[in-house]
Amino acid sequence: METPFYLSIPSAKTILVSGDIHGEFNSLVYKLCIQYKMHDTLLIVAGDCGFGFEKPEYYKSIVKKNSARMSQANNWIVFVRGNHDNPAYFNGNAFAYKRFIAVPDYTIIQTCGRTILGVGGGISIDRMYRIQKWKEYCHRNREYLHLPDKSPFARNFYWENEPPVYDESMLESIGKKYAIDAVITHTAPVFCELKSKGMVEHFAQKDPDLLADVQKERETMDLLFHKLIDGGHPLCNWYYGHFHQSWNAIISGVQFKMLDIMEFAEIRPL
Repeated sequence: METPFYLSIPSAKTILVSGDIHGEFNSLVYKLCIQYKMHDTLLIVAGDCGFGFEKPEYYKSIVKKNSARMSQANNWIVFVRGNHDNPAYFNGNAFAYKRFIAVPDYTIIQTCGRTILGVGGGISIDRMYRIQKWKEYCHRNREYLHLPDKSPFARNFYWENEPPVYDESMLESIGKKYAIDAVITHTAPVFCELKSKGMVEHFAQKDPDLLADVQKERETMDLLFHKLIDGGHPLCNWYYGHFHQSWNAIISGVQFKMLDIMEFAEIRPL
C-alpha cells in the first residue's frame, strides 16, 4: 500500500495558507517576513505557485535570495501543486530546501496540533491559449524548435498532467495512520464557490472538452471530501485558491475558505 509524503514542523507556532501567487515568490516572502512580521510560521501555498515557467536555476536563485530572511524569522513555505505549475517539481525532492519545499499530492503535514492533507491540481480554462502562446514563443525563439532536451523541468506554459487525481488507495493508507482535520487543495468540490461558469464557457468555444474536464475536476474534490467524511476523519477546515476570489461558508460542519491571489488565512490550533 502506498505511503503518503510526510512533513512535521514541530517548532512552528502559526499556520497560514495563501491563495495563488503566480510566480511572485519574492513578494510572498516579503509579505510574510517583512510586511506581516511573522515568525515561527508555516505558510502553505494552495497552488498556482508558478513552477515551470522559468529554468530550474531561477527557482534555486529564489531560495538563495530569501533563505537568510526566512531563517532569521524561523519561517517555512510549503507549495501545493496548482494547474499553473509543472508537476515535476512536486515530488518532495525536486524543490526541497530547509525553508522551502514543493510537496506531492496527498502530503500529510503535522504542526501546531493539526494534521493537514494537501492535494493539488486543477484545470487551466485557458489551456488552448497557453498552448498556442508557447508555440508562438518557440517560433520566435528558434532555438526551442529543435531542442533535444526532454527534461521534465523544461520550460513551458502548460502541462497536460495538471488535473487533480483521486487516489483512493492512498486515502485508505492515510486513514490507517492519520486523522485529517484540515485540507488544502487548489480547486474545490462542486458545492463550493465559484459556481459561475461564465469564463469557462467563453474559453469552451475553442475547447470542446473543457466543460467536461472542469466538471470532472470539481467532482474529484467531491470524491475526496466524501471519502474523508465517510472515513470518520475529524475534518473541520478546507482551504483552496484557483478562482481568484474570496469566500467562506460552513458546509456539512466543515469551514470552507476560498482565498484570493496572495490572500492569507490562518489555520488555528484546535
